[in-house]
Amino acid sequence: MITSTARLARRAREGGYAVAAVNILDDLSLRAVVAAATERSSPVIVQVSVKTVRSIGVELLTTMVRLAAQDAPVPVALHLDHCPHRDVISQVVAAGWSSVLFDASDRDLATAERETAEVVAEAHAAGVDVESEIENIVGVEDDIGSDEAVHAYSVATLVEVATRTGVDLLAPQLGTAHGLYTRSPVLLPERVRELTGLTDLPIVLHGGTGLTDEAFRAFIEAGVSKINISTGLKLAYMKSAQAHTAKAEQTGRWDPPSMFRDISDAVQAEVAGHLDRFGSTGHAQDAAR
Repeated sequence: MITSTARLARRAREGGYAVAAVNILDDLSLRAVVAAATERSSPVIVQVSVKTVRSIGVELLTTMVRLAAQDAPVPVALHLDHCPHRDVISQVVAAGWSSVLFDASDRDLATAERETAEVVAEAHAAGVDVESEIENIVGVEDDIGSDEAVHAYSVATLVEVATRTGVDLLAPQLGTAHGLYTRSPVLLPERVRELTGLTDLPIVLHGGTGLTDEAFRAFIEAGVSKINISTGLKLAYMKSAQAHTAKAEQTGRWDPPSMFRDISDAVQAEVAGHLDRFGSTGHAQDAAR
């Protein structure tokens, strides 16, 4: 069944783990993500980028996830990742997705607060959760974002704006970045502790691909309860396809269903590893309560 993103994140915080939010690309990666969660008896958040929404369409994506989740013995949430576009948010809210990330990090603070409050009013009226990002997390992913830190605010300001706008989850800058790291990041788990000292809102970590197990543990112990993974899935998907097509070139055996199985296995293994690292394995039942 499709469930609330915020509720999964709150349960994770109570249980001392983080729920993985994994960006899918198509039905193949979707089914592999749900299979990994089922295998590990873990809750999971299926995330979709704006680029993928526009490629596949809201109606088909919604149907795909509902069918994949309806018989799954684990809680599955459906989340729109980094979206600065109000029209796309309105479409997925109308379709009954679990949550949206309204990315207002390209706006000035006053505009970001005003528009976030408007998104919250629209989403909550439909029972949809809202994740907020008003200071930008560096890196460009799926054509959204910036490699420059455009807006940054104090912890107190982040919490004040979140409280006034009524958001359900908070995505601050924590020293991470989207995409692959070209150098070691300066991570800020202490900033999570400051935030959790001021608010009960679930704290979201973006840019999870490439962090060490020790870094993940530090963030989860500090209070992070939702961790986003996108690049790791893309790499598993495309490297598997690359290996399969290279072998097909050598053998002359071109069999797409075999390639699909290889990709599915690679994605499932990648996701299962993150579920273990985040400590959510075995928590499906308590996440669903």
